[in-house]
Amino acid sequence: IQVHIAGIDLIRDPEGELLVLEDNARTPSGVSYVLENRTVMKKVFPRVFSEAKVRGVEEYPLRLVEALASVGPAPDAEEGTAVLTPGPFNSAYFEHSFLARRMGVPLVEGRDLFVDQDRVYAKTTLGPRPIDVLYRRIDDPFLDPEAFRKDSLLGVPGLVRAYAAGNLALANAIGNGVADDKGIYPFVPDMIRFYLSEEPILGQVRTYVCARDEDCKYVVDHIEELVVKAVNEAGGYGMLIGPQASRRERADFRARIQADPRNYIAQPRIELSTCPTWAARKVGPRRVD
Repeated sequence: IQVHIAGIDLIRDPEGELLVLEDNARTPSGVSYVLENRTVMKKVFPRVFSEAKVRGVEEYPLRLVEALASVGPAPDAEEGTAVLTPGPFNSAYFEHSFLARRMGVPLVEGRDLFVDQDRVYAKTTLGPRPIDVLYRRIDDPFLDPEAFRKDSLLGVPGLVRAYAAGNLALANAIGNGVADDKGIYPFVPDMIRFYLSEEPILGQVRTYVCARDEDCKYVVDHIEELVVKAVNEAGGYGMLIGPQASRRERADFRARIQADPRNYIAQPRIELSTCPTWAARKVGPRRVD
């Protein structure tokens, strides 16, 4: 299994159709906010949830730990499962600690682990504890200074050796960034047709791939109408919203696209569906995905 945990961004367009905005299969983040938000909402609006028969989300941590344990090399892999975090200075640290606590597994940093004879162990007050499954929230380059960035203090020396020897399951697997690449996104419907011999159930946003000469020319000529995205960025980084950008910002992005077309895609701006939101002492519409 390459993708154990995926975070797929969905939007609803003005016609009410659900569309996939992008795929996150490297280290997707955000589910803890869903769980916390639901806890608050059920306290504030209990009748809404009972009358509308809203499905529960509380079992997510249980499903997650079961999914992680199912890929471990040992039969009692749940005992050897841990969450690997970069530490408390990471923006998603709340989620790392929240999920570890709700799953009932240790939260560890790279300095808490070591590799001996291609096995991973956690340092504990009772001595070394074998680790069979790591839900890692650290990007590939920082996982193992022996295999990737030699200056990484976040990872564990020898981790990739243990992984290659079959003594450790990593969720998600190394190399999943290829699925996060927004340059791959436009081809997913064709992949579904090729590998599964069926039509995609969910649609996608019309996407211009700047690596294609024709698409690149269109994007450069119509940049004021489009949303331009760098293919390997997330969280709003490396992005231009053409209709709202200044003339200087558009010129800067035109130059970037022409210098490195493969690094960019573009999409028409979609007016997202709205959700009633309490703001400034009254309810108003806010865009939502």
